[in-house]
Amino acid sequence: MSEHDSHAHAYIASGHKEDYLKRLRRIEGQARGLQRMVEDEKYCIDILTQVSAMTKALQSVALGLLDEHMSHCVADAARKGGPEADAKLKEASDAIARLVKS
Repeated sequence: MSEHDSHAHAYIASGHKEDYLKRLRRIEGQARGLQRMVEDEKYCIDILTQVSAMTKALQSVALGLLDEHMSHCVADAARKGGPEADAKLKEASDAIARLVKS
């Protein structure tokens, strides 16, 4: 079990777990739809439109999780201060950098 597994996660604590799962299942369906579109050799622009919609849906999930993380995990660590606060801020900064690059 990692250190991340030992703490209650914000999206669970806030009751949003089912919302995230529902959105991720919808994205999974979009991915299957994209596969069918490629298999059926649909028009490239139509496929790209669906890729864009799926990308936006994933970004929405990522931003929601990031917001939950910042408002709960990072804020709690910042109130406590010390090395844990520094680690949580670095972790959040790294996550933001990854999201910006994607």
